[in-house]
Amino acid sequence: MNYLISVTILWAFSFSLIGVYLAGQVDAWFSVLMRVALAAVVFLPFLNITRIAKPLALKLIAIGAIQLGAMYGFYYHSFLYLSVPEVLLFTVMTPLYITLLNDVLEKRFNAQFLLVAIIAIIGAVAIRYQGIDGDFVFGLCLVQGANICFASGQVFYKRVMSEQSLDHKTAFAWFFVGALIVAATCFALFGNINKLPTTVTQWGVLTYLGLIASGFGYFAWNKGAVAVDVGTLAVMNNVLIPAGIVVNLVIWNRDADLLRLSLGGAIMLLALWLNRFFTKRLAHSQ
Repeated sequence: MNYLISVTILWAFSFSLIGVYLAGQVDAWFSVLMRVALAAVVFLPFLNITRIAKPLALKLIAIGAIQLGAMYGFYYHSFLYLSVPEVLLFTVMTPLYITLLNDVLEKRFNAQFLLVAIIAIIGAVAIRYQGIDGDFVFGLCLVQGANICFASGQVFYKRVMSEQSLDHKTAFAWFFVGALIVAATCFALFGNINKLPTTVTQWGVLTYLGLIASGFGYFAWNKGAVAVDVGTLAVMNNVLIPAGIVVNLVIWNRDADLLRLSLGGAIMLLALWLNRFFTKRLAHSQ
């Protein structure tokens, strides 16, 4: 849980940094490539080719390709059509995707996890709602594509690593190989070399996002995801929303409804409490 809380605080800055300094100024595919490449550099020293089974390595490569490579493609382009608060708001569906995907894989319906996810979504929606414009539908679809990729990666990583004794650093070396393959391919096919970073600030933001937010952040997040139940993981995905809006308000002076922010945060805390209550009750009944 401590890993998830720490990364939530860390990632709260990422939305505004992308929206303010990169979106519309730096080619989105180049931003994705730089972020993934820098994060990959952190973990490549832990890449172990001889001591890992090929099927496991391929699974980790596929997870990285989905959770980071494909997800970033959708995510970075969404900032071209939506504001930072809108992107934050539309990520509320991630917990529901986590819940539904986990239930599909388990071949069952778990009302507890679904209830917790829905309450968390209600809390996030209560924080901020604003009118839609002509770019709403396309932007919404991009964010949902990112949400599905991110949710899938978390669920599959949790399942794969729960069955392995593999060190997380080694796993993430392969994870970033997959993400790098997707990012490099997409930049080669769709990137615009005329929109590369031109300022020290833009390069600095890309460096922070690559080494810290991605390199450390995704490692710590997925490690934390393995240690908690699916309901808690679903709720923690939405705690990022009020954190991101607070950062956006305090540092970049964006408008936000403090009453709604407080109300939404309280509802999400209720979801987290309910999840723990249901989990303890289920454990005592077994």
